Amino acid sequence: MRSATAIGIAATVGSLMPGTASAASKKAPKKAPKKLPTSANGWPIEKKTNDVSTVWTRPVAGTGLMVDVRIGDVEAILVHVIRRFHYEIEEIQRVDLAGWREIGKLHKSLPESNLASGTAVQIRPGASAKGGLFPPQELVLRDVLADCGGVVRWGGDDSNVNESLFYISTGPDDERVRQVADKIRGWDATPGEGAGAEVNVLSPSRRSRADSLARIQRSA
Repeated sequence: MRSATAIGIAATVGSLMPGTASAASKKAPKKAPKKLPTSANGWPIEKKTNDVSTVWTRPVAGTGLMVDVRIGDVEAILVHVIRRFHYEIEEIQRVDLAGWREIGKLHKSLPESNLASGTAVQIRPGASAKGGLFPPQELVLRDVLADCGGVVRWGGDDSNVNESLFYISTGPDDERVRQVADKIRGWDATPGEGAGAEVNVLSPSRRSRADSLARIQRSA
């Protein structure tokens, strides 16, 4: 009787096993996390600013200006660009500085879409056509871009020229973004360095650095 009972239990368990495995196999596979829409440079687009967002209205120190920009490393870099432009190229009026914009108002495939992720700014939006800067101004601008180690691109070098546009040209996983931001923050914390400090953009070392980057970005 004990043997018969054991055999019966084993048969019962055996008959249940395939059914259990079959039920498990019918479970739907887990869905992969939904990817967030990104701007042309690969950064996530934000639908709004200052509320459950990575884009906030931030001050541009020493200028009286404010700009909607992605907080953190991107903010440090783009604010540095704005400050040097304001101090060394042309004083920026409040109406001549723009940051984040809704993606629905932008061309999604063009660099201007980077405004929607808070990784771009426009300086003098109405002066987007080619030739908006005098040669001495562009000389300073090239030095500013060199300060940013190649992670900021000027829309004046794009095939669809937009000289008002400055944007982060690398994706969010590029380590250079953090490195450049840390360098700029170090300058800002050191008297006599960073935006507003006197620099000789005509020095051979600075010219060489700026010209080298210009050749790369113009050909990209």
